[in-house]
Amino acid sequence: MNIQVIDYQNPLWLQTLRKLRYDVYHLPEYVHLEAKRTHTVSQAFVIIDNEKIFFLPFLLRSCNDILGSNAQDFSDAISPYGYPGVLLSEAAINSSSFTDFAFQELNNYLKLKGICSAFFRLHPILGNRSNQIFSQDTMNKIGETVSIDLKLSESQIWANTRKGHQSTINKCKRLGFTARMVNLVEHVENFQVIYEETMNRVAAKKSYYFDQEYFSDLLNLNENIHLCIVELDSEIAAACILFECGGIVQAHLGGTKNKFLQQSPFNYLLDYVRYWAKQRGNELMHIGSGVGGTKDSLYHFKTGFSKQRHDWFALRLIPDREKYNYLTHLRAESLNTGVDKLFHSSFFPAYRSNGT
Repeated sequence: MNIQVIDYQNPLWLQTLRKLRYDVYHLPEYVHLEAKRTHTVSQAFVIIDNEKIFFLPFLLRSCNDILGSNAQDFSDAISPYGYPGVLLSEAAINSSSFTDFAFQELNNYLKLKGICSAFFRLHPILGNRSNQIFSQDTMNKIGETVSIDLKLSESQIWANTRKGHQSTINKCKRLGFTARMVNLVEHVENFQVIYEETMNRVAAKKSYYFDQEYFSDLLNLNENIHLCIVELDSEIAAACILFECGGIVQAHLGGTKNKFLQQSPFNYLLDYVRYWAKQRGNELMHIGSGVGGTKDSLYHFKTGFSKQRHDWFALRLIPDREKYNYLTHLRAESLNTGVDKLFHSSFFPAYRSNGT
């Protein structure tokens, strides 16, 4: 049996992925760029026992912002942005003794390294059996995500589209909007302008903003990354960065220019991309959830493109309860609130709650 914790440069990372079905979020290049963006350390926990494989990429984050002058060697573990999570080989899924062992080894490692909590978002599609495998007291349902089944015929895909979306898409075509796939390198600056304009318009949280270095690093994903734009009279009206990996196309980041908001060209963009993705032999186009997994207006918009849903879970682990409690008490003091309020809030980890 091979048990290792590796960094993104270790050849074992890609060697392991080649034995599994994975997504862009599991690639070492992607996890590393997320580590750069979030000032964390990228690692992957790997257990290989013949055909049984357990693989989990994650980021190590310092807790010094909570500890303040009480600085000690505390950290927590989180997932990279998006849909990463645990990957299991088919042999591993069918062996409860192996998955139990792997889960215990993961907890042991986290505690040994002084990691007081871990929050791992699971992949809604590749991790869809995790709820049956892992302990229920560690599983937390974030929400639901939406995907388009590209194995359906084009007419079936269209029939599963909400009537209002169909009307908007047809209107965009009549108005002369056109969609095409372009090279991200050539249009990255245009995309940034539209994306930031969109985030400003919806008053997005700071975590949804990305700097120029981030977009430059995305280019390292090479053939796994694409950009779709919708234009009217040679002016870009909407744009979306897409990932393509393992038969899954993911809508990563996108937006619409304010001046075209009334025409809703992003509807047309998603319509175009799903047929493009189907023609390339992909099985699914995953368009995600509402903000934070909630059933908000964004979620309602996405459900208009498909009837297919996926439960989205996260693993919540507390490897070191003593350190977890200590940090939560410090956080409560800094917020001038009761520690019980933080412990009983839905936010995890409690010591990173804002107290509301």
